[in-house]
Amino acid sequence: MSTPNGFPQRSRVCLTRSMEGGAVQDLQAKKAGKAAKKEAGSDGALPKIGTPISETLKLLPEELKANMKIKSITPRPPRKPRLERAASLDEKSWRKWRRFRTSQESLTDPNETSSSNGSLQEASPSPPTRGRASPCNPCCQQDPLHSSPDALEASPGGKSRGGASDLGKRASEISSAFGGLLRGKGFAGGKPRLSQIMPARPLPPMELNVASPSLRTANRIDSDCLDYRHYSQHKFGRVSSSLSDSRLQGNGILYDNCSTDSMKSTFSVLTPIRAKDVRSRSYMEGSLLASGALMGAEELSRYFPDRNMGIFVATWNMQGQKELPVNLDDFLLPTDPDFAQDMYVIGVQEGCPDRREWEIRLQETLGPHYVLLHSAAHGVLYMSVFIRRDLIWFCSEVEYATVTTRIVSQIKTKGALGICFTFFGTSFLFITSHFTSGDSKVNERKLDYNKTIQALTLPKNVPDTNPYRSSSSDVTTRFDEVFWFGDFNFRLNKDRETVDSILNQNPDTDVSKLLVYDQLTSEMSRGSIFKGFQEADIHFRPSYKFDIGKDSYDTTSKQRTPSYTDRVVFRSRYKDDIQAVKYSSCPVIKTSDHRPVFALFRVRVRPGRDNIPLAAGQFDRELYLIGIRRRATRELLRRREHKDQRSSSICSIS
Repeated sequence: MSTPNGFPQRSRVCLTRSMEGGAVQDLQAKKAGKAAKKEAGSDGALPKIGTPISETLKLLPEELKANMKIKSITPRPPRKPRLERAASLDEKSWRKWRRFRTSQESLTDPNETSSSNGSLQEASPSPPTRGRASPCNPCCQQDPLHSSPDALEASPGGKSRGGASDLGKRASEISSAFGGLLRGKGFAGGKPRLSQIMPARPLPPMELNVASPSLRTANRIDSDCLDYRHYSQHKFGRVSSSLSDSRLQGNGILYDNCSTDSMKSTFSVLTPIRAKDVRSRSYMEGSLLASGALMGAEELSRYFPDRNMGIFVATWNMQGQKELPVNLDDFLLPTDPDFAQDMYVIGVQEGCPDRREWEIRLQETLGPHYVLLHSAAHGVLYMSVFIRRDLIWFCSEVEYATVTTRIVSQIKTKGALGICFTFFGTSFLFITSHFTSGDSKVNERKLDYNKTIQALTLPKNVPDTNPYRSSSSDVTTRFDEVFWFGDFNFRLNKDRETVDSILNQNPDTDVSKLLVYDQLTSEMSRGSIFKGFQEADIHFRPSYKFDIGKDSYDTTSKQRTPSYTDRVVFRSRYKDDIQAVKYSSCPVIKTSDHRPVFALFRVRVRPGRDNIPLAAGQFDRELYLIGIRRRATRELLRRREHKDQRSSSICSIS
């Protein structure tokens, strides 16, 4: 029989029951059980429990007409949602109904409850979702054993009372099965299930590293920053356009010139500052714990979350040669560490005649991300300090002093040059020296050391960060971190033949037998020189004395013994503030009889106060422009040569 809307009478009944709440469903289940008991008592012919359920349900259409009269009831508040995990199914699983795994347990257990999905929907009934089949007739005609999982749920009203007779079990079975049919794939009754919500567009790809970008920083040397280039391209949509060295580009160094916290800004790479923070922020005075202090802990954590910075320290005796190496990349940018350092300090003894040209070459090699913070000279002793340009604002005024160790002070080939400044709240002192030469002049070299620590008048205007641990007779005690490097001229106390035999027998990294005869190691162990200083383990061949342009040691008539004359030592006020990462030489530079020696350090930085005299971002701008212009010109020439090589062809005539 059809209704004016075109739906069959049975579909209308199913729709009516589906729009009612969970209370109506429970009431009808109880009525179905009572009706089954009543008819079983009148007829006395109830099907046996062993009868298949498909045959028993053939009686249901006739019984349904007598038991589907819906009475008005008093509404009751919805049940509290169950704290269970919702088990929704997708459209495919709703079309292909899965067989119920434990049908016997579901059909006979009257206490089985529905899933939390239906409980959540009790409070706000919704129309059937798009992912289900809408007609009700197939639901009523389908075999209950092959119906959906909802069709096999037991009704809570089918529990028998008293002696748990066969009649009560059978009524419960019939009511639960019939209730499942009415909650089948057509409509879910008062507890419809939600179909799976699919995203409107594909999900974004996962980043290479799931760690928070705020935990990374530009100065790290470990592999945690290897995905920075990928992150910056995805975040900003562009990469740096500077003509930087290909090795730097390949390692992602060109993209780490800002704090990772600054990525939070939408409009620029700088961290947005609120107006109220600007009102309360003072760049003239501050304290260690002040919020927004320029040299304080908050600013330090932005640039160095782990409060460690990388420092490159190098020394090289150039032997006064006019000719400079063609390429300084292997010297300043070794391939072993993946990332460049935050600060570069280069000391030179017997420097080239054109000091300005040497500094330009350094700027050209380091590129646009570094600026010359300060440079000084004492005769042919040169020192240059380069720092990342985004860190220059946290440096104090730079001061320097010199000491001459020669008897005649006008001859400035031997002596010391010191540069000091404060970075955030950590004070640094860098000293480069050239001590007295000669195999047996150990005492003279110790005198040079003692004169230097007493006569070097630093600091001048920048306050000492810890005056209680300072000494007026030793300049190295007045700074937090001290690096002393240069041509100390300490030799190996062994003849040339023995040293050559040891070098020929052992590989380059095993030089422990040579260090047994090293004068500096012996004197430092006695405490007669470089008190409180340390030196990283040596795993490179002696840096002196080579034939110029060759890898062989001195072949002249003097036959000088190879020695470790060029060294880098360090000391700190606080234990474990300085960690040596690498200590090596650069054998590819052969323009002098000395090989350059360098060391990489991880140095702990502490916050400071804003009341120190600041450098105000000053650097050698003219040198910067000249170096970058040369760098761009070199890159253009390299590309042109590469293009010409690809376009040229060689013709052969047979």
